[in-house]
Amino acid sequence: MSTYLIAEDDVLHRGFLREVMALGEIDCEQVIEAENGEDAIRLAHEHELKGIILDLQMPKKTGVQAAKAIWAENPAMPIIFWSNYADEAYVRGVARIVPAGATYGYLLKTASKDRLRRAIQCVFVEGQNIIDREVRGLQKRGQKGSDELTEVEYEILLDIAIGLTDQAIAARRNMSMRSVQGRLQQLYAKLGLASLPLMPDGRAVFNSRSRAVAMALSSRIINSKTIEIAESEYQQDPERGLRRSTGHQPG
Repeated sequence: MSTYLIAEDDVLHRGFLREVMALGEIDCEQVIEAENGEDAIRLAHEHELKGIILDLQMPKKTGVQAAKAIWAENPAMPIIFWSNYADEAYVRGVARIVPAGATYGYLLKTASKDRLRRAIQCVFVEGQNIIDREVRGLQKRGQKGSDELTEVEYEILLDIAIGLTDQAIAARRNMSMRSVQGRLQQLYAKLGLASLPLMPDGRAVFNSRSRAVAMALSSRIINSKTIEIAESEYQQDPERGLRRSTGHQPG
């Protein structure tokens, strides 16, 4: 029996996805549903699935967290991420966890029914990766733009967002203090903070670390969910938590 999983916390969206799947030629005999990320992980473990559609922003576990757990058990599982968001935080969150050679899709919820049907066909049957144009643009910009954050800079941004000191970052990243401070200066420059205003007496108006986090939030490089996940993973494993993966999540 060909079984697929839809993980989406909104019942109307689950109904829509089920309807679209019925239109495709994917040999779908059964569709099971989850309304949160924890249930998605459990059902993926209990059933032999042909493919999964994951909402990125779900209760208990995000789509990125669920996919990470599912791929850890079955790296070949085709997954389509279905989201309201094309923020850099979400795009990076997905890109960081995709196993080598895995088939996946990233579709925005604004995609037409026909676009979604075709994506389901391509990912689940034809083994093709399907990424929405807006999302693909963010991916290419991140790969090529000299002003885009490197992975190390992005991780350090998350480190300061959860309040780690330079010393703690150096210990966690196995870097020298000089390297951490150099990366922070590069991060500030890329966020447009190389020259911050001063008060008349010469004292700084802004704290550089706090200002960097504020600018990253306002430009959607990170979001509240990525910070929440980063904090959770740090508490679970202070030495390796963020390095393993932080889902700039998810929707």
